[in-house]
Amino acid sequence: MQNIWFIMKREFNGYFATPVAYVFIIIFLLLAGFSTFFVGNFFERGEADLYPFFSMHPWLYVLLIPAISMRLWSEERKTGSIELLMTLPISVFEAVLGKFLAAWAFTGLALLLSFPLWITVNYLGDPDNGVILAGYVGSLLMAGGFLAIGGCISALTKNQVIAFVLSLVVSLIFVLSGYGIVLDFFSGWAPKALVEAISSFSFLTHFDAISKGVIDMRDVFYFVSLIAIWLFANAIVVNSRKAD
Repeated sequence: MQNIWFIMKREFNGYFATPVAYVFIIIFLLLAGFSTFFVGNFFERGEADLYPFFSMHPWLYVLLIPAISMRLWSEERKTGSIELLMTLPISVFEAVLGKFLAAWAFTGLALLLSFPLWITVNYLGDPDNGVILAGYVGSLLMAGGFLAIGGCISALTKNQVIAFVLSLVVSLIFVLSGYGIVLDFFSGWAPKALVEAISSFSFLTHFDAISKGVIDMRDVFYFVSLIAIWLFANAIVVNSRKAD
């Protein structure tokens, strides 16, 4: 745990050594606010909840999370600092987990800074704060899924732009597999079991349930399992390419 904490602290502080962290947080909060009040028709709905806010998170994360994850390993490989990192008395998995937790904590900080929206909805009405809290938990779990995917892909290339594009594409696949249009396309000819299998891989399917206040352990297990699988794959890739 001490090694993981060391890597996590090193990486987390590194975000704020450049303007990237501040730019990401500002863009996230601006897009979240805009999508909630204008795209999500917050006032027109006449309901005291943050569903419009959370419903846009999958799409915000598809665009923004790859910008965080692309530098996790691509930069290390490009600058050669991965060789220095691997000389430290830590295992590959400890390095992977430390970097992931730092990125996850940073994303959680950006999410936490959206709390004025929670205060606003309580001021305007009488929302179910348990549902809102569940939405934040689900959003954080989903962000972890996106980061685990992006971190693994970042380890595959030294080019951050390529890592960004590939992460965006793979993340989009995990979102769109549960989108209505996609499911309707398959339901027209594919067996029901196949349609349900495609839907079960989607972030939308599992996140929608949590964001509505229904914390089913199957949905939590999905995100935790997905994170674990991609982190394991990340460790394998780093271990195989650390000498490149």
